[in-house]
Amino acid sequence: MWIQRALRLDPRPRGVHLVTGEVVAAIPGLQAVTVGMLNVFIRHTSASLALNEDASPDVRRDLAAWLDAVVPEGFPSWTHVTEGPDDMPAHVKAVIVGPSLMIPVTAGSLALGTWQGIYLLEHRDRGGPRDIVLTVWGEPA
Repeated sequence: MWIQRALRLDPRPRGVHLVTGEVVAAIPGLQAVTVGMLNVFIRHTSASLALNEDASPDVRRDLAAWLDAVVPEGFPSWTHVTEGPDDMPAHVKAVIVGPSLMIPVTAGSLALGTWQGIYLLEHRDRGGPRDIVLTVWGEPA
């Protein structure tokens, strides 16, 4: 069984945003998969996806602060600067974090840990809407 859906996330400010609910809501038929996998893929080079703790907003703020500190705007060696000071750092952050996630599906639900959630990491100040491809495959009920 295969399911593939497109999900367009509304624009968000720079930061780390919990999107688990939006991802699950975009996959009608997920509950029919007894065992399988979900691939979540972002079709952008200045945003990324991650799994991490979904309980404390402090985790999201700390992750964003760490990425901004490690990959700063104004780094003197940047040569790709025509799209603004946040663009090249956004590309580097997207390489560090990555464009996709693989999540097991068990009994019609994502097999996330108790405190795990899916994050959109928006690395631009105004990145715009973000397009996600969701692909589920597995054994039907």
